Amino acid sequence: MKRWRTPATLLLASLVMLACSGQRPVAAPQSSAPATGPAQGGRLVYALSADANGFNPITDQFAAQSYSMTTPIIEPLVAVAADGEWKPYLAESITPNKTYDEWTIKVRSGISFSDGISLTGDIVKANLEAQKVSPLTAAVFVPIKSFELADPMTVKVKLNQPWVPFPYYLALQNGMIVPPSSLADPKTASLKPVGTGPFIFKEYVPDNRMVVTRNPHYWRQGLPYLDEIEFRILPDSQTRAQTLEAGGVDAMGTSRDEDLTKFGAMKDTYTVHRAQGMAVAEYMFLLNTAVAPLDDVRVRRAMAYATDRKTVISTLRGGLTEPADGPWSKDSKWYAPGGYPDYDPAKAAALVKEVEAEKGPIRFELISTPDPNTMQGVELAQDMWRKAGIEVSIKQADQADLINRAITGNFSATVWTQFSAQDPDGEYIWMHQGYAKPVGAISLNMTRLKDDKLSKALDAGRMNPDEAARKAAYATVQERLRDQVPYVFIDHLSTGAIIAKTKVRGIGEHVLPDGEKGLPLSGSPIPFHPFAQLWVSER
Repeated sequence: MKRWRTPATLLLASLVMLACSGQRPVAAPQSSAPATGPAQGGRLVYALSADANGFNPITDQFAAQSYSMTTPIIEPLVAVAADGEWKPYLAESITPNKTYDEWTIKVRSGISFSDGISLTGDIVKANLEAQKVSPLTAAVFVPIKSFELADPMTVKVKLNQPWVPFPYYLALQNGMIVPPSSLADPKTASLKPVGTGPFIFKEYVPDNRMVVTRNPHYWRQGLPYLDEIEFRILPDSQTRAQTLEAGGVDAMGTSRDEDLTKFGAMKDTYTVHRAQGMAVAEYMFLLNTAVAPLDDVRVRRAMAYATDRKTVISTLRGGLTEPADGPWSKDSKWYAPGGYPDYDPAKAAALVKEVEAEKGPIRFELISTPDPNTMQGVELAQDMWRKAGIEVSIKQADQADLINRAITGNFSATVWTQFSAQDPDGEYIWMHQGYAKPVGAISLNMTRLKDDKLSKALDAGRMNPDEAARKAAYATVQERLRDQVPYVFIDHLSTGAIIAKTKVRGIGEHVLPDGEKGLPLSGSPIPFHPFAQLWVSER
């Protein structure tokens, strides 16, 4: 993943864990050595697939590697529990009024930044206000009217409308809190982050490494366990795996089938940890509904009917992932079955002939990153669509260019990976017609689909506190997506993994301040996790 520097790509990348990748997963056994209790001290060398663009949550785009490198230093107001529910973190409590158009954030007392400044309500307010006007994150905070300091440790968030799942957004970049010095000097904050976290910034060498050391004044007593972490930047996946095997690093992120197979078989030496549930993104083709020929829903439906998802899965994934028919998997409480255009070549061909009789041949360009595994999936789809009578040419682009083209509408179709939010409202800005802008303008709704029923359902899911009503709303969302086909879904991309030596303990086993288990892994295709409760069994 290259650094994304243009305003358009920064705007998008700050809000979504995007991976235009189609690597094949292989079943890998989970394993762990018998626990003997956390040991204090030790050093961890942790390999990442890419460098961060910067470490300032207000000015820099955050992808998975950004969260890995930054969250040991800068913490959010909210965390997510293992059951997917949000929990206060730097906040002591977050409480809505009866109509959910106002939230009260009570800041946890007794917390200080590593520069000695105490965390207060006015600092939280200043951070949220900065996020509200940041070109990176302002789109998320559109429903917010104002922030008010109710008392020295309490911030009231006033909204233009009810927003039931609002706290989930404070678990990510938007809710990460930095001290006044970072707000005053964002350029320095981008290179030398300061926060309330378990570790303190020590060293950063771009495209090489970042080193953090134990915060002796961390507010969670007894944490962290490690003395130091070095994040090693190793973009080449094969080099990363070889370095782990050679002992040059202690843990790494990956999505390669070779790694999962090889290291997963060596239970006595390595552990394998994979993301599950809502944390797993969907692999799909993103369609631009604002340009011909994909502005015709019959063409989009023909593409879905012509796509043999099971063949793609057996060819690219070893048959080990599940087909996707929407943004949420069957194990999610938000999933509603039925209605997706399953593989039916005859229906696909009939729709193509119908369109051709009116408008002539169906031709368009499909954009893909040059990664060989991704290209294999793209070429499979190209062949399936060709058999239905749709002529597709393939254009390669690097990831930054691909994202720019997607958000400005300079494309017909592209390979895409998205939808890993813990709450369905996390997908609001990607689907709602209010975020669908004309071709040429930056549009977070990149399909540019304007569907009133879909948008009203998203509004209902956002504003109704009743879970049954929310489930009904998101059932409608899935129904409209399957009817209008702005995405040709393929599968749930459960490929991401963290592989570590058995001496590295605590990955995905962290406990939140209230005693509940935290969400083990987040992000896709390579997940991230907290580091405060990691420890090594030998030094």
